[in-house]
Amino acid sequence: MPVRYPSPLRPGDRIGITAPSSGVPEELRERLAVAVREVEARGYAVVTGRCMDGSGHASASAAELTAMLTDPGIRAVVPPWGGETAIDLLPLLDWDRLREAEPTWVVGYSDLSTVMTPLTLLTGAATVHGNNLMDTPYRVPEGLVSWLDIVAAPPGHRFAQIPPERHRATGRDDYAKQPDVRDFALDTPGRWTRLDGGGDVDVEGRLIGGCIEMLANIAGTPYLDTSAFARAHAPEGLLVYVEAGGHDAFTICRNLHGMRLAGFFDAADAVLVGRTSAPDMASLTQHQAVLDALGPLKVPIVADVECGHVQPFLPLVNGARARVVHTATRSELTQTLD
Repeated sequence: MPVRYPSPLRPGDRIGITAPSSGVPEELRERLAVAVREVEARGYAVVTGRCMDGSGHASASAAELTAMLTDPGIRAVVPPWGGETAIDLLPLLDWDRLREAEPTWVVGYSDLSTVMTPLTLLTGAATVHGNNLMDTPYRVPEGLVSWLDIVAAPPGHRFAQIPPERHRATGRDDYAKQPDVRDFALDTPGRWTRLDGGGDVDVEGRLIGGCIEMLANIAGTPYLDTSAFARAHAPEGLLVYVEAGGHDAFTICRNLHGMRLAGFFDAADAVLVGRTSAPDMASLTQHQAVLDALGPLKVPIVADVECGHVQPFLPLVNGARARVVHTATRSELTQTLD
């Protein structure tokens, strides 16, 4: 069964902005305005939902998100950022309507994984794990691709991304003080790292994954059945990616063990692990936590990929056919929208 790709966006199409988890407080609204103007500069119209209040940890309703995802006039939904409790929405979304509707691009990461990954697994529709709306004004480093280019790509489009080998080790820009910041402060060198002790990596499969702290809470439930997805859409196997947002190494180790025991990695031909600034512990680093939990899979494990909370951002299309190559001199991820 083929993966369902949303139609490519064209100038004049509408992009919906809603906050399935956290909204935008007043002091950050100017950054939101800068991001909206960036999208509009591509020729798109922006539709802002009613659920954007940033006064608490929860914002949008399942009804608003379902409405945007099933409105044929809205071709993409891009929340401002992640949050904390998007898990509240899962039993409230109208999954039958989502399966029957023409697919809509959904873009985001962090707590948005809680919605996007099940959306791909349960409906077969591709989603984009990458930067959120508030990150969109940043200039994309050479070798990487913007989500704006991905959602406008035609069926069958093939694109390769090469890591810039520099990242931001700590901190984030203060959007309240610099709402129009556009340049990443990539101050630290770093390459991808193979954790499991093997040599060169050259593996293909379909991409699926997300944020560890979020997905660990739905592992073993019907919302995160990667084995069923592999049987239906990826007989060649999966390239599973995971990333730690901020929890310490002990917590990440436990989360990954639980996800493995729940079958999340059963169809994995390789695992990609996002670079993280989450804390190590005295007796366990983040890399060691991953290897402790996922080493029994006996598949290549490549860490420090730019697919997490550390800038810059390498977008991954859930459901896309992909090839990852990693050697002593070359790292590359190629995705094909077919």
